[in-house]
Amino acid sequence: MKLVSVIIPVYRAEKYIAATVQSVLDQTYKNFELLIIDDGSPDKSVEICQQFTDPRIKIIRQENRGVAAARNQGICASEGQYIAFLDADDLWKPTKLEKHVNHLDNLPDVGVSYSYAAFINAEGQPLGLYQLPKTKNITPLHILLRDPIGSGSNLVARREVFEAIKFKSNLDSTVKDFYFDEDRQLHPSEDTECWLRMTMKSDLKFEGIPEVLIQYRMHSGGYSHQFSKKAASWDKLLEKAHTYAPELMEQWENAARAYQLTAIARRAVNQGAGGIAVELNHRALASYWRIILEEPRRTLLTLVAAYLLLMLPKPLYSRMQSLAFETVSATQKRRLT
Repeated sequence: MKLVSVIIPVYRAEKYIAATVQSVLDQTYKNFELLIIDDGSPDKSVEICQQFTDPRIKIIRQENRGVAAARNQGICASEGQYIAFLDADDLWKPTKLEKHVNHLDNLPDVGVSYSYAAFINAEGQPLGLYQLPKTKNITPLHILLRDPIGSGSNLVARREVFEAIKFKSNLDSTVKDFYFDEDRQLHPSEDTECWLRMTMKSDLKFEGIPEVLIQYRMHSGGYSHQFSKKAASWDKLLEKAHTYAPELMEQWENAARAYQLTAIARRAVNQGAGGIAVELNHRALASYWRIILEEPRRTLLTLVAAYLLLMLPKPLYSRMQSLAFETVSATQKRRLT
């Protein structure tokens, strides 16, 4: 049985970390090590982790340097043939590791395995909404426009994929191995930037499992909801991608910016930030107006929803939003059956 190294970066996660760790310990696949990387967390997160006595758990401490640095620390300390990440507020279904290990074991040309995801709220209750990405024939362009992995909690990959993207750099007068780019301006887009390099530098494929195997927690404290910061980090990603994928970026940079701004606008709408959503939509269209032709339904619905959020009384908008969620949820559930 292959050893899987599970890496959880921890920073200010005391409300969720116990459930997250337990979801790993509950895995039907038992041959794993769990590396909990304390990224200088000032709360009781590490104390909570210390209450678990499973010998597969290792707690590694570092000064606060961000999630990318914590993952790099975990990869360097790991021993598994397969490597997986889990954010400190997300949850895995019990068969998550088993399904991915079987997937990778049976398909030697696949280097990165991922799955569908379900969204839950801050209290862990299902929202009835899902992420159902493309699962086959993934190219660098798919990563740029519609990142199919969606969250660092989703990926399980062969160590060889990380070796393909490894680079050395000087940190505190010490030359070290890096996998994720630790540039703080890249946060919170460091995941997608790493996946993009994987598609460019590794010959192994990305492939998804069409089953819901993770629960992705949506809450106002999540980095994905810092809308302006997310947009700025995406610009930094595009800047970095020019250095190793110049031809791809020359053709698709504006489209990549537009698709990402529209995706952030959808999150802003879901969080009730209508003004920000309208601004992001306008920036997307100014960058690449063809997105209306390529994704007419999603683009127009996002724009209309943003304007309605600004114009309508909140109770009326909330009723309309609930109906829209019910429709989307029903459609997605039909896809899952």
